[in-house]
Amino acid sequence: MSSAASFSVWDYVVFALMLVISAGIGVYYAFSGRGQSSSADFLVGGRSMTAVPVALSLTASFMSAITVLGTPVEVYQYGAIFILICFAYFLMVVVSSEIFLPIFYRLGITSTYEYLEMRYNKIIRLFGTGLFIIQTVLYTGLVIYAPALALNQVTGVDLWGAVMSTGVVCTLYCTLGGLKAVVWTDVFQVGIIFAGLLAVIIQSVLLQGGISTIISDSAQGGRLNIWDFDPNPLRRHTFWSITVGGTFLWTSVYGINQAQVQRYISCKSMFHAKMALYINLVCLWAISLCSVFCGLCLYSFYKNCDPWTARKVSALDQLMPYLVLDILSEYPGVPGLFVAAAYSGTLSTVSSSVNALAAVTIADLIRPYLSLSEKQLSWASKGMSLFYGAVCIGMAGVASLMGGMLQAAISIVGVVGGPLLGLFSLGILFPCANAKGGLAGLISGLALSLWVCIGAQIYPPLPENSRPLSLVTHGCNFSGSTNWTANTEENLERPFLADNWYSLSYLYFGPLGTVTVITVGLFVSILSGGRQMKVQSGLMISKEDLTFYKAYNVLKAKVSGSAGKFDLEQELDKSFGKTNFAFCDVEHSSQTPT
Repeated sequence: MSSAASFSVWDYVVFALMLVISAGIGVYYAFSGRGQSSSADFLVGGRSMTAVPVALSLTASFMSAITVLGTPVEVYQYGAIFILICFAYFLMVVVSSEIFLPIFYRLGITSTYEYLEMRYNKIIRLFGTGLFIIQTVLYTGLVIYAPALALNQVTGVDLWGAVMSTGVVCTLYCTLGGLKAVVWTDVFQVGIIFAGLLAVIIQSVLLQGGISTIISDSAQGGRLNIWDFDPNPLRRHTFWSITVGGTFLWTSVYGINQAQVQRYISCKSMFHAKMALYINLVCLWAISLCSVFCGLCLYSFYKNCDPWTARKVSALDQLMPYLVLDILSEYPGVPGLFVAAAYSGTLSTVSSSVNALAAVTIADLIRPYLSLSEKQLSWASKGMSLFYGAVCIGMAGVASLMGGMLQAAISIVGVVGGPLLGLFSLGILFPCANAKGGLAGLISGLALSLWVCIGAQIYPPLPENSRPLSLVTHGCNFSGSTNWTANTEENLERPFLADNWYSLSYLYFGPLGTVTVITVGLFVSILSGGRQMKVQSGLMISKEDLTFYKAYNVLKAKVSGSAGKFDLEQELDKSFGKTNFAFCDVEHSSQTPT
């Protein structure tokens, strides 16, 4: 059901302007970057990017409309404990920058799955590539469709008009401008996301009479349930599930996912790549704080009359657009700014996915098997961007037919990251790991993760594990149910596994896959003679890759008097940036020799 207000002409103008500017950035790089004659220029920006734009792009890539629309609802329904994800972000950035980034950057690879062939064999590389393509196409189709449906139901924005316009604009600037266009549109879109969230926060604070009122309402409603140290892994959200599970989940995104790795290997030196990850951390914290506070604002407004229970909206993910029209409709264009923020999240995620899909297809499936010139590979890259853009729009159409399976599909897609993280970790951290162990571990981890995830979709966790907070309607002008949890289906016959295995917190699906891959991989590798393996130099982590080790040596040299005046960034660049022989001619062509 729609709310009293609806979209105005100015809202459409603001939304259209966001699309036009995004497309314009792609056109600009298409014409200004006519030198993008090689596939490296197109796919990794000529490896000449600096830290700040890459950091903002890293943030935008996975801060989708699901973050803008979903995180506030998560807080509204389950409480502000989700803010603990900030601890997971910190741990993820440390692990990604110190363990995974040095390996990928030093090797100068375009696709992360090239590493799998270097460390294991071609079969495992193709397995990994195939999993990534399936996962990303499914996820991207859902990312396009889900917010379009939520916004259509509340604001009246045409569903397929929104799907097609966002899909076409994304495909346009990915195909025309390559990675540079994707990065700079991400920078613009992060600004729009912040503007949309801040508009909601500022107006909410003004209407409610201050931040203290919102905090007080949230405390009285049990929404400030942050410190829960219950070690039970069946509990949906606790300190441990969010920090430990969240670290594994986000490391599988930032440490090994092609969309993210492709960004930091586009930096002109390893120092810039590491800085990009740490600046990105600050942006992740800021967006998380804004979206969690939006959830508290949502509760403060509807604490006595929940729109979902009152059937003013048909799904929980429509609550944020409903609130926006409720409190901002008198300001022409501002609701349009929030919708632009939600779609900026969609655009940034889709463009990252399309660019990453093109990169792995060229690097893993075309270049090794066809003899093509750099010019031909560049055109093939653009063709792949166009192809995957169309596939993702088509996938959005498939998502529209999935109905209740939508959430199930998103969960199953997320399960792929854990086993892949385990496969890369096994190769980078354990010299005895071999191809037999890697393949056995990957299959075992994938099977176990899928088993528990699919079981959880068939037998959803009971309220005592998911622990939703009460949502009341006694302040509404109608007679109806007072608590949304009254409709839970507890009469279904549930097998033993349903409440002892399938009820595992969804945040542990990733760690389960990762640990299984490493455990089975090590066991099989040792049994099949892995201890006699000699691993090629550069494929495993070493102490020389660690920032603290390098900084310690630089400072030690200064203290001992063996160094004159020094610049820490320059010294770290010497240590890190010039170890990448695979593209040092490209990387340093625009730098002044030191």
